Amino acid sequence: MSDTAAGSAHPTPASPAQSGSPVSVILVMCFGGMVAALMQTLVIPIQPELPKLLGTSVSSASWVITATLLGGAVAMPIAGRLGDMFGKQRVLIASALFLAAGSLVAALSDSVLPLVAGRTLQGLAMGFIPVGISLMREVTPPRLTSSAVAAMSATLGVGGAIGLPLSAWVAESLDWHALFWVSLGLALVVLVLIATLIPHVDDQHGGRLDVVGALGLIVGLVATLVAVSKGNTWGWTDTKTIGLFVGGVVVLVAWGWFELRHPDPLVDLRTTARPAVLLTNLAAIAVGFGMMALSIVMPQLLEMPTATNYGLGQSVLQAGLWMAPGGLMMMVFAPISSMMLNRIGAKYTLAIGALVIALGYLAAFFLMHAPWQILVAAVIGTSGVGIGYAAMPTLIMASVPIADAGAAVGLNALMRSIGTTVASAVMATLLTTSTTSLAGHEIPTEGAFKLCFAVGAVAALVAVAITMTIPFRSPKAEQAAAQVHPTEEPETIDAAR
Repeated sequence: MSDTAAGSAHPTPASPAQSGSPVSVILVMCFGGMVAALMQTLVIPIQPELPKLLGTSVSSASWVITATLLGGAVAMPIAGRLGDMFGKQRVLIASALFLAAGSLVAALSDSVLPLVAGRTLQGLAMGFIPVGISLMREVTPPRLTSSAVAAMSATLGVGGAIGLPLSAWVAESLDWHALFWVSLGLALVVLVLIATLIPHVDDQHGGRLDVVGALGLIVGLVATLVAVSKGNTWGWTDTKTIGLFVGGVVVLVAWGWFELRHPDPLVDLRTTARPAVLLTNLAAIAVGFGMMALSIVMPQLLEMPTATNYGLGQSVLQAGLWMAPGGLMMMVFAPISSMMLNRIGAKYTLAIGALVIALGYLAAFFLMHAPWQILVAAVIGTSGVGIGYAAMPTLIMASVPIADAGAAVGLNALMRSIGTTVASAVMATLLTTSTTSLAGHEIPTEGAFKLCFAVGAVAALVAVAITMTIPFRSPKAEQAAAQVHPTEEPETIDAAR
């Protein structure tokens, strides 16, 4: 990192008169993160009707969901870097504007292309979450930082949990365009709250945006993630799947070579190669896999017809309501996660979270014969996700200079997104490995669902194993590292202690 990029002054905290109470800042950031995450599941309840509503093919309509995933994956590391360079509050406002613009475009759409464009803009708003998490380090007193980071991380699950039943209810009661008018209203509320209650601290560290690096990351990520997300539809041996995957990997390798030689890179790969950061990011892929597998497999099982003798016959709205408490548990566990971070440290908190995810899958493996049993398994699993998501930003921010915090947290969020994308592809493939015919349609067997739960448990246990190799740092050292000078290495704190 160059001197210009690193900055020369410590971020200047905002006074109470400037920003209001720290609690109000935390509440606004959590609400904004929840709204951004809600966009990921907004159209899932109407996905089967999209081809008819838009007058297009099933394959084309699937881009309405894929576009948001890609927008979020691209936005998170780039928004984090922009926040480090130009100030995090400015990037938060830009994210809210993307969400508002995307919602408006989607609300006015009646065909697939403008709707995909709107959904892409909505996906770009996901940059709000890593920037918000890294801002918590600067605007909250040390006694509240762990709780704030835990609560902000939990919004990923809460937004998705609320999105399913809310969007199902809106779609059943009103025209489908109402989904996007609601999201536009929420985006404008977030925009006003950020502009009035979130401080613009002097946290910009300067530098120039690595445009070539940004373009290389976008091309490599989009190609690779499209191949993974569409592989089950196109076929894993299809030339489009193989070509995009191989091409994306080649671009990402070239991007890494370029970034290592750039004086002011988009992502400082030398920093991300540190054991604590690298291993946390690898664990993030496994934890993200665990969260998405819960969100995909359990609702399908709930909605399976009872004629199968294992399906639970729930409507889309009912399935969303059964799953909602699990997502809300992530927020309930935020203060518990904060206590664990302060007492046992982020490493062991993350390991416990991943272990609880595995227990949730094991519960689902044996408890899948009634909706309340699925609810129990979902609550266990998502509680683990909440614990794990709270620990990862702490591990990252305690291991990088504050000038790189936004980009580093954004990259970690990207790793979680890669885990969710891989989970979508893997679970879709597993559910088609063993099928049975019902009313002329091929549907997954009970064994296919159990296989998904078993794979989810294994992925979570892999996350436990990876986490246990992360170098340990005491809770006091982690908290001290969160308060270091912008250009100071966190290891300096450990040496001083």
